[in-house]
Amino acid sequence: QLRREARLRREYLYRKAREDQAHAIEDKKEKLKRALDENRLIPTEIRQEALQLQTLLEYDDEGGEGVSSQMDDEYRWAGVEDPKIMVTTSRDPSSRLKMFAKEVKLIFPNSQRMNRGNHEVKSLVVACKANDVTDLVVVHEHRGNPDGMIVCHLPFGPTAYFTLCNVVMRHDVPEIGTMSEAYPHLILNNFTSRLGRRVSSILKYLFPVPKEDSRRVITFANQEDYISFRHHTYKKTDHKNVELTEVGPRFEMKLYMIKLGTLENESTAEVEWRLHPYTHTAKKRKHLSVD
Repeated sequence: QLRREARLRREYLYRKAREDQAHAIEDKKEKLKRALDENRLIPTEIRQEALQLQTLLEYDDEGGEGVSSQMDDEYRWAGVEDPKIMVTTSRDPSSRLKMFAKEVKLIFPNSQRMNRGNHEVKSLVVACKANDVTDLVVVHEHRGNPDGMIVCHLPFGPTAYFTLCNVVMRHDVPEIGTMSEAYPHLILNNFTSRLGRRVSSILKYLFPVPKEDSRRVITFANQEDYISFRHHTYKKTDHKNVELTEVGPRFEMKLYMIKLGTLENESTAEVEWRLHPYTHTAKKRKHLSVD
């Protein structure tokens, strides 16, 4: 198992390094093309390779729909095999966080909840990989209120870090009834930027492909970089009208970091994106949408 894991890791890093090389060549070709189109001097850093790059430019054409990357490789089995989710908490959880972890477990089909106990992150990730778990979800709290969620895709990443706010748990709503365990339909609204599409992929691949007659709907709606999570079931009252029933829980999520690695490599993993809230334009800038 360890040898297999090491081999898969080497293959992944090799593919990623080759992709980085290809990106570097593409950048040089773009610089050369821009210089030739604008009739300017060729930049000094690519002058020695200019003839070779010009030869490569002759073979370029429009398109690129078939080009794959390590991001495609991360979710290559999405839609083919159902995801397998493990839900756990931070160390020494309160009773309220344990209840929230139970509710999160019910949100994701094919998921299991594990008591954290004294397990370290590394042993958790190793155990998940050994049992073919596709995603590890860790929920955190502050003084008994859930305030954070980490979604770690296995075996090689990415890992997305979210803060949670305005959490309303099912346990706080009287007489809410039972939760459907059907595979839900997903609504992903306003994830229009490149980062938004990346986040929508991380979220939607936590769920298996639903059946057409499923009456369960889960919504991730982005508004000013706050992702509203809502959970409903519906039924047709007649041929024109549909009645929605909120199932819960409900909360808002805000992305603050994506790392290209798993949780046990957190300190050494490359940061793909990080929120910088203390810059002058931070309040104006929208990251998950282009509007």
